[in-house]
Amino acid sequence: MKKKITVNDKMQSNYVYYLTEKPGKNFHPDFKPEITPAAMLECGVFEGKYMNDCFNEFPAEWFEKAKIVTSESSANPKLNLFKIKSRMSLAVWRSKGWIYGNDPRGWFQWYCRYWMGRRDPEVDIKQIKRWKSFKRHVSQVKKNCEHTDIHCRPKQRQALLQWAYNPFP
Repeated sequence: MKKKITVNDKMQSNYVYYLTEKPGKNFHPDFKPEITPAAMLECGVFEGKYMNDCFNEFPAEWFEKAKIVTSESSANPKLNLFKIKSRMSLAVWRSKGWIYGNDPRGWFQWYCRYWMGRRDPEVDIKQIKRWKSFKRHVSQVKKNCEHTDIHCRPKQRQALLQWAYNPFP
């Protein structure tokens, strides 16, 4: 299986990649996300602003219940599951060196493409290491919060959601 994907959105023109795995299958053994990209979009991630021009790249069903603003609208923290501001600007991500390879939107874009079946071994290893390092926040929420108390550490819980971890550990 090798499906060609051509991306044309606000951040990439004629970027081509190939899906070499089945969606949601054959992940690196160290990468065990707890939430699918579709579920993340439905729960509200990145204030609705992250994927609002990527409808042609990803499955339509990902966007059926997604909380997304129109491309002209500003980010809306109320769309996030925890109703708080939860993202930094792309300029900050770039200045911190968090953008790798051909994913100009960062980790979540990489995850969506990885979920769909794209593999880029060098970038995959970097992003999986970043994902694994974020797990420390799970322990902090468990230690300090009741399981369903959404008012306890909401920024940390929103961040967990945005890294494909269960925000209610």
